[in-house]
Amino acid sequence: MLASSTAGESDSMLAPEQQQQSSDTEQQQYEYDQQQQEFEQAQIWHQQQMLREQLQQYPHYSDQHQLEDPLGQQDPSLLSHDHLKPGHKATLLAYTQTLELYRQNAKKTNDPELQYEFAAFMIDAGKPLEDQQTRAELFDEAMKLLRKLATNGHAESQHYLAECFASGFAKGKPDFDKAFPLWMQASKHGHPDAAYRTGRCYDEGLGTRKDNARAVQFYRKAASANHPGAMWRLGVVTLYGELGVSASARDGVKWLKRAAQAATPEFPFALYELAQLHERGIENIVFVDPEYSVSLYSQAAELGHAPSAFRLGECWEYGKLGCKQDPRLSIHYYTLAANQEHPEAGFALAAWYLVGSPGILPQSDGEAYVWAKRSADKGLAKALYAMGYFTETGIGPRKDMDEAIVWYKKAADAGDTRAVQRLEGVPVDGKKRDEKCIVM
Repeated sequence: MLASSTAGESDSMLAPEQQQQSSDTEQQQYEYDQQQQEFEQAQIWHQQQMLREQLQQYPHYSDQHQLEDPLGQQDPSLLSHDHLKPGHKATLLAYTQTLELYRQNAKKTNDPELQYEFAAFMIDAGKPLEDQQTRAELFDEAMKLLRKLATNGHAESQHYLAECFASGFAKGKPDFDKAFPLWMQASKHGHPDAAYRTGRCYDEGLGTRKDNARAVQFYRKAASANHPGAMWRLGVVTLYGELGVSASARDGVKWLKRAAQAATPEFPFALYELAQLHERGIENIVFVDPEYSVSLYSQAAELGHAPSAFRLGECWEYGKLGCKQDPRLSIHYYTLAANQEHPEAGFALAAWYLVGSPGILPQSDGEAYVWAKRSADKGLAKALYAMGYFTETGIGPRKDMDEAIVWYKKAADAGDTRAVQRLEGVPVDGKKRDEKCIVM
């Protein structure tokens, strides 16, 4: 005890100059450590910036890392994951150096945004790989990192992981039981798209029970952040009095107008709804304006909305809504819609090929057959009848009465009265071979 006390007294009795020197040394060491830490952080930040610049060199890579949607892109009744489609031409070779550099930086930093970007980048890099083992390793590493980030409350990772489950990417088939709680968590962290998709889950009973009130609640939450899908859905719900909401045309139109102003390729539906409203009008609320309808349909078609493109094809073919008949524009819009598997548009395109348009579209029985069959395969009744007619009369690859009867039966089952008559023995009028209306 005496020795300890003596040592303490000795330390406290250091000359003021020595105490000052000791304090200065500690301060210098502290400042040096701070400078080193700032330097390392600056290096990491600089490398991150370089990585982002490198990523821009890959045209198939974007900030919105995307996954295929087995549920279909254009059906608004299902959860669309169009904003999660990847590039299809990426190769591991093109990504190797960037991938490793990205991995090292992700390990050095605790920045969840960089780690999330790295996980999404690995998924994007792995999707087109033919090497199944390498592909699986990348996906496994990415999913583990996403789960860790999601557990730690990173909203974007929660949302992205939910998309992986909902799109079928994670398990090979859609799993809304796992997607729903992740969207719920992300929405609580203020993620607008997650709030919208939580609303859709409650709306349609995906991964949870149907709950109209909760669906509207989450739509309103997303709409308050100007989410175009949520505003569109609220517009429809309010316009027609769905999900327990009192019908109000005025309020519904207001929501649709807001959604139309914020429309995106994933959510062009409000433009289409408003275009239809301006075709028929709502007294004292929406005035009839065919020209404006065409403008709205055009905006939606430019965003990839197939029903809008089909409507424009009709307008330019038949001179509707103030449009002058224009085969070139009609064929153009039908083609846009048909390439998105719109059955009516595909059938209309088949009709154009059947007769052709001088200087615009050459007549082609082969193309007419192909497009009619694509529409028939989707169950379109008049296309099924057309396939019977084509096969009976020899338009297309062959003439086969037995096969024609099969098509006629399918068309009759789908409600086509002409097919019923044909099966009863009413002959096909072969004299009108050049008129597409005989089968269309």
